[in-house]
This record gives sequence, C-alpha cells and structure tokens, in this order.
Amino acid sequence: DEGSMTTAVSPSSVRIGTAGWSIPRAVAEGMPGDGTHLQRYGRVLRCAEINSSFHRPHAAATYAKWAEATPPDFRFAVKLPRTITHDQRLARARTPLQQFLDESSGLGPKRGPLLVQLPPSFAFDARLVGRFFTLLRTLHEGHVACEPRHATWFTAASERLLVTHAVARVAADRRLEVVRQPLSRAHGAVLAGDVVAGLPLPGFDNSAMDGYALRHADLEHFTSDGLRLIGEQFAGRTRDLRIGPGE
Repeated sequence: DEGSMTTAVSPSSVRIGTAGWSIPRAVAEGMPGDGTHLQRYGRVLRCAEINSSFHRPHAAATYAKWAEATPPDFRFAVKLPRTITHDQRLARARTPLQQFLDESSGLGPKRGPLLVQLPPSFAFDARLVGRFFTLLRTLHEGHVACEPRHATWFTAASERLLVTHAVARVAADRRLEVVRQPLSRAHGAVLAGDVVAGLPLPGFDNSAMDGYALRHADLEHFTSDGLRLIGEQFAGRTRDLRIGPGE
C-alpha cells in the first residue's frame, strides 16, 4: 500500500543480535575462544544493541574500543539516552542529542541504527514528534528506528509521520484493552498489564559509580578510617588505577 513501511528484505541483509553482549554460562560453549565477551560474541553474531547508552553517556573512546573489538561487517544499534526520550520527552533535545551523536560517532562505520525507545505513557503528538525527528534528521542521516508503545501511535497519522522522516518502527506489542472478569469466572485466567505512573516520581537514575573496590586482604581488619581513597572510576571511562594495601 502507498505509505506503507514494509519493504522486501534479502536474507543477506538481515542481522540477528541481542541487547548487550554478555555471554551467559548456559550458552558459553556456542561462543568459544579467547578474548572478551564482545570479541567472542562478534565471531558468531553480526550486531548488538548498546543499551547502556540509555542510562549513562559513554566517551567516544569507549565506543571506538568496542568497534575495534568486532569484525569489519559488525554493526551496533545504539539506544538514545533516557534524558531525551523519557525525562525531556523529545523536547529541548538539541544539546543532549548532539552530545550523544558526537560520543557514539566513535563507532565509525559500525554505528548502525539509532533506537528511539519511548515510555509506554508517551502518547502520539504529531507536532512534538515532528519537530524532534526534523531536528534528528538535520543532525544525522543514518538509520533510525522508533519504538512507541502507547496505543495512539498505532494509527495512519503516526505511520505517515515516520515514513516522512525515514524512521522505521520497532515491532512492539501494543497495549491490550482492559477486560473485567467476575471473580466467579476468574479460575484459570491470567492477569497481565502495565502499571505506568503519570509522573516520573520518584525519579530513578543509575549511578555512575556503584561502590568501592578494595583488596580482599584489607577486609580482615577493615575500618573506614584505615583506608585511603585514591581515585574515582566512572562507568564508561577507562583509567589505570592500581589498588595497594590500605587503599
């Protein structure tokens, strides 16, 4: 149909991957060999989603390091930061969007589609969404995919807007209608549904630092006054820190 986003795809252009590249023990035998999890993963699968970019920024050098660890034809899908999609809800996005694009450019040609994942409570707003994708397209010419989950996005109007900006739609389940079942007929029924707050309260953000690292030998006589803080190691950053006695 005219305006449809469905196109023929050859098998050779299809890539299969996962969100992240941590290898569970249950499938470790299927990704053998030496190297990091990413290096082993990249020998078997041809793409992966970087989901951690949703929670915190990564330096361009970190993205470049991931790119160097994978084969030439490998591609990364990169999720936009929650600052843009969830906190600011696509408004006032130029500064954080430009920062994200600059950082993820460290992937070079291995940067694949950008993923715009929206919260379930985000209803379709043609004016707001149109402004955002117009901005995105002035800054980025590569592939983009949008994952809306609110029922108002499953309409011809939203489909036309995505087509206009050359944005693919992620195949996600739409919300089901609420069905009320009398208790007398509830035996064997399964309850399932999203619980979504109208406001992002209380706020939650992943910490850039998760705790302290120290030597096991210092635990035997541990006191907070007896240890010396020698530096900070933020997520997504690399630094040569060596922990000595009493540190």
